[in-house]
Amino acid sequence: MDCSPRLTTLCYIEKDGRLLVLHRTKKRGDENGGKWVGVGGKFEYGESPEECAVREAKEETGLTMKNPRFRGLVTFVSDEWGVEYMHLFTCTEFEGELAECDEGELAWLAPEELLSKNIWEGDRLFLRALAERQDFFTLKLRYEGEKLVEYRFG
Repeated sequence: MDCSPRLTTLCYIEKDGRLLVLHRTKKRGDENGGKWVGVGGKFEYGESPEECAVREAKEETGLTMKNPRFRGLVTFVSDEWGVEYMHLFTCTEFEGELAECDEGELAWLAPEELLSKNIWEGDRLFLRALAERQDFFTLKLRYEGEKLVEYRFG
């Protein structure tokens, strides 16, 4: 396992009370394989969190986010995947046409529908925080395999 932490973004684009999510089905060796997640990915050299979120959303959806809102920082600690610092965004303003994604199928889901899908346990925690809180938050999640064994909001 690589000891250096990964820097990533995750964004939930919102439209008409629905969230744009990705069912990760196309990438081999994908730690999120089979899961429903927001869009996002790894930072490129020199990118800010906002730049990474906008670039990744465009690459995965074809949509250009306008004024993404930085909502939280999630620290994942996994015995299988190492450490990841995920910069969590929401966005209600965007332009462009939805395109196919080479990592899975995109879908607009109501939040309660998303919660009924195959998602990480920790995602349930930050999705609830996104719905209920207006402030910036931090959350630490510790996994053993796919099992959430500890969490703490900052």
